Formats: sequence, C-alpha cells, structure tokens
Amino acid sequence: MKIGIPKEIKDKEARVAITPQGVAQLIQAKHSVFVESGAGLDSGFSNKQYQTAGANIVSASEAWNTDLVVKVKEPQESEYQHLKQQIIFTFFHLAGVHKSLTEELIKKGTTAVAYESLEDLQGKLPILAPMSAVAGNMSVLMGAYYLAKFNQGNGMQLGTIMNKSYGKVVILGDGVVGQHAAHFAAAMGAAVFVAGRHAEKWTTLKASLPTVNFFISNSENIAAHILDADLVIGAVLSRGAKAPKIITESMLKTMPLGSVIVDVSIDQGGCFETSRPTTHSDPVFIKHGVVHYCVSNMPGAYPKASTLALTEASINYVLDLADNSLNGFLSDKGKIKAINTYQGKITAEKVAKDLGLYDFFQPLNLNAR
Repeated sequence: MKIGIPKEIKDKEARVAITPQGVAQLIQAKHSVFVESGAGLDSGFSNKQYQTAGANIVSASEAWNTDLVVKVKEPQESEYQHLKQQIIFTFFHLAGVHKSLTEELIKKGTTAVAYESLEDLQGKLPILAPMSAVAGNMSVLMGAYYLAKFNQGNGMQLGTIMNKSYGKVVILGDGVVGQHAAHFAAAMGAAVFVAGRHAEKWTTLKASLPTVNFFISNSENIAAHILDADLVIGAVLSRGAKAPKIITESMLKTMPLGSVIVDVSIDQGGCFETSRPTTHSDPVFIKHGVVHYCVSNMPGAYPKASTLALTEASINYVLDLADNSLNGFLSDKGKIKAINTYQGKITAEKVAKDLGLYDFFQPLNLNAR
C-alpha cells in the first residue's frame, strides 16, 4: 500500500506521525512510504534518516496522494483540497468543533479513522493514552507558569518551600490525564484534589498517590473546591462525544482572581463553559479574572517525546491498515469504533448527534463491507 506522512501545519504542531524506525517497519512489510520533506525535523528526525529507512521524500501533495495518510492532527482547512476516497489515520476529535471538516470528509468519501476512539481488547484507548499522559504532565507545568505574576497569575508558586506546601490544584477527572497531572502536582509539593465518579478505583490510585485527596465529582463538591484553588485542570473525557461542561460561567466567577484553568478537554469542546480553543502562539486569555489555557494540541510542544510515544502506540495499527486495508478494523469490536466516517456517511453516532448531522449517520456492523 502507498502510505503518506504529511508535515503537520497546525499552529506550532511539531510532532510527526511516524518515526524513521516506524517507517522501516512499514518498508519491511513491503509497503511504499512517502514522507513530506521536513515532516520530522521539529521532532529531531531528518529527511536523510527517513530515506535511510526506505522512505521517499516528496512534496505535500504527493504525501497526500496516497491510499493511507497517517497524521498527528486533523486536516486543517487548507488541506481539505487534498481529501479524496482514501483512509486518513489521525486524531480527529470531530465531535468537538469540527463540523466543516466532517462535512468535507462526507463529501469526499474519505474514511476517517480516529486515534482517540480506537479501543483495545480491554476497552482502553491505547493511542490516546500516551498523548493524554503528556498533556497531563504538561497541564501542571503550564498552570504553574501562568500562575506567575508577570503572566497575570496570582503569584502562587506550586510546591514545597522550607518543608511547607504551597498552592492548591484541583483536577477534574481521574483518568490518564488526571492521574499524570496529580503525580506531577503532588511531586512538586502542592495540595492536590482529584474529582472522580468511581470511588472504588481510588484505593488502587492512592497506593501511588498517597498525598492526593479524592472526592466525588458533582457540582456541589466542585463548586466548594474551586473557591480557593490556584490551578484547576479539566481532564474530563466523554468518549467520542463533546465534553460535558463541568464548570459553568457562574461557577468560574467564584474562583480567585489570577487563578488558572487548563482545559485539556478542549479537543472535545472543553469542560469549562468559558473555554475556547487557543494555540501555542497565543495560548491564554483572561475571563472574569481567571487565566484560561486551552491549547488544543498540547503534546505538540514536546514533539520528540510525543512522537516516540505516539509511534510506539500506533505503529501496529498502521501496519494493520496497510496490510489489510479496513478488513482488520471491520472485524474487531474495538478497532471498528475508530472509524468515524466511511463511504460518505458518519459511522460514529455521538459525532453525528453532537454536530447536528444525524441525517448522515449510518452505523457500521462487524465485518461490514
């Protein structure tokens, strides 16, 4: 199969979909790989490394003119011209804010296979997980940075000073993002409070997070905890659907002036009512005295680690698509959930509902052709 790897063009997106080592695996499996010139430079991989692995270095249009396009982020508007009847494997997050892209995918008959909704045999999200881990770590790092007074934060440093803890961090969600954020914030020495919906999992979590406080996620508890929070991290995931608005605008108004929110759920529309997508070039805005960090491609700031982790998680699925086209996905109950559009239809029901495109919904059945 002809596999294309275009250079990412989303603002400050420095990751690349596959490392040279991953390309070598595809070449060994008798596939042809076309890498756009310079696609891996920001992640530390040169054209020569890709050529040594067996790839062809080509233009953007040539990388897109392939049977399977493997990316990191969803096609941007200027890339819509390249869409055709092909498979694109990337992070789509269509239910969040991408109605125009979804309409274009339908129109062109493109098969959109989404990293974020692919499940393994245990029902976990193996490709989303490592990027969630990077974003979880980064959410505390960015939150701490924007708490600085010169960033219009309240001037609180998160951490331990002379054996005394300073700063309060509230994390909404105890999944991969929330757990990594909690580890990072606790290691710094802040007081950490994590909201979750399933108390039965906390016994296990407390073994590795002994200083972290857990509480049931409901409006009353969250409202009480954010009253004196320095940093609030939104780590809510509703699989395949828009994120629920956990903190309303009226709740946000009760937060301290100069406090910071980091909305890691922004790819799926955000879990704060006041959130809107921002970029690495212009990462924050202030609303009601609260600093909002809502960058929709956070791991792109750390492309080398992120690309290595992404390739490790995705390469076997890329090989499956390259070896078997969609056959392996259409016969697997976890992989089939990754197919969001197919043959001019939306095949993910939550995407169709959230975007108001239910007339285009057509469910896929296992072994469908």
